[in-house]
Amino acid sequence: MKHTVHFIIAIAVILAGCTMDHTVYAPVTEVAGIEPIPKNGMHKVVAGESLYEIAWRYGLDYRVLLQWNYLPPPYRVYVGEAIYLRPQPQRMVVTKKMVPSVKPTPRAVMVSTKRIKNRYYDKEPTGPVSQWGWPARGKVTRLSKGIDIAGEVGQPILAAANGKVVYAGNGLRAYGNLILIKHNNLYLSAYAYNRTLYVQEGGLVKKGQKIANMGNAAPNKAVLHFEIRRAGKSVNPLSYLPLNFYKENRV
Repeated sequence: MKHTVHFIIAIAVILAGCTMDHTVYAPVTEVAGIEPIPKNGMHKVVAGESLYEIAWRYGLDYRVLLQWNYLPPPYRVYVGEAIYLRPQPQRMVVTKKMVPSVKPTPRAVMVSTKRIKNRYYDKEPTGPVSQWGWPARGKVTRLSKGIDIAGEVGQPILAAANGKVVYAGNGLRAYGNLILIKHNNLYLSAYAYNRTLYVQEGGLVKKGQKIANMGNAAPNKAVLHFEIRRAGKSVNPLSYLPLNFYKENRV
């Protein structure tokens, strides 16, 4: 009887294996770059930071930071200012003169001397994203709330859609040299581990425009880490990017 039971179980496993999808997908992991909100619920602004960078750091929607901190356009933050990361009781707003958060010399950002011409635009992008494009060519080596695309050091990194550069620097250690692009009031995209940056904060970019060169996420590991966030929350980029390219380049 015991041998009969083992035989039946073995047959069931074999039959199940015939119907399973044996496609091997890259592992799904969490985003390492999101930091926990401090116990006091506040972030003290240091030189070079922007509202968008602060929101990205803590995985928040920049629009709620505007509400919680009563920030008017153009949404500037100031060195030493305390930014509330949680909703606060109604409070009186006191206007005072503060020193703008002047961007210091980047620690390790390589900026091309042949910059793409960019001017500061006060007008914020508001139109819908009609179609997203792949930011780099290469194998998709990791799936998470963002994706890693393996390639070669120096290859072009492209804007995935039209938008405005709201951050370009290396203030977020987990992302290396990072570019954040605001596409409209809902969507932002991120491009991490760049070697050379070709855009500056405030510049408008077009879909497919070269914004950086690929760098290393680790020694001898050339990769682009790409994320899309909707209302401050990470979403799966593969739900937005054309799938034909992914089917040909997944691992």
